[in-house]
Amino acid sequence: MIAFVRGIFVHKTPAQVIVDVNGVGYDLHISLHTFSVISNMEKGQLYTYLHITENGQTLYGFYEMREKELFLQLISVSGVGASTARMMLSGMKPDEIVKAIVQSNAKQLEGIKGIGKKTAERLVLELKDKLNKQAPDLSILSQADAQQYSMESDALNALVSLGIARPTAEQALKKALKSNHPTEETTLESLIKLALKNI
Repeated sequence: MIAFVRGIFVHKTPAQVIVDVNGVGYDLHISLHTFSVISNMEKGQLYTYLHITENGQTLYGFYEMREKELFLQLISVSGVGASTARMMLSGMKPDEIVKAIVQSNAKQLEGIKGIGKKTAERLVLELKDKLNKQAPDLSILSQADAQQYSMESDALNALVSLGIARPTAEQALKKALKSNHPTEETTLESLIKLALKNI
């Protein structure tokens, strides 16, 4: 297993980079996120994942370990292949993807090419709890952020269960969060009450 490659970036495109490692060229498939980081770099290190299928082997490269970890989480979901996961990491930043999943925002995930409604909902269903717990370890979200996102999601679900239409609930929650930025003292109950005042 190749954990990472370190060398000279001989050729770069938004989807691919060839890394010269002591005279051997490694062809890595990358996301737009990684490309944006290395676009002005002549050399560096990329974490890798070797994807093996019946049709061949593909080496994926990631500038940050957190992106690789998220990539592995994404492809663990049924219906999400390596190319789809790379497309997701090109369409949204890693922290944006985590935020959307933790907040149960399947609609935002649907905005990515190749992600349909069912796949977006499956991503939320299968990864929400995992990412909520692992986010601090992945350095994607702080513990406070993860708790806040979880609280916002719970508040939204509570409003919907009260019979409020989801779009209306989302708007009310946004207004509540904008006018009263959550603190450590903010409770789920108080957040719901604030949102109800905005409906």
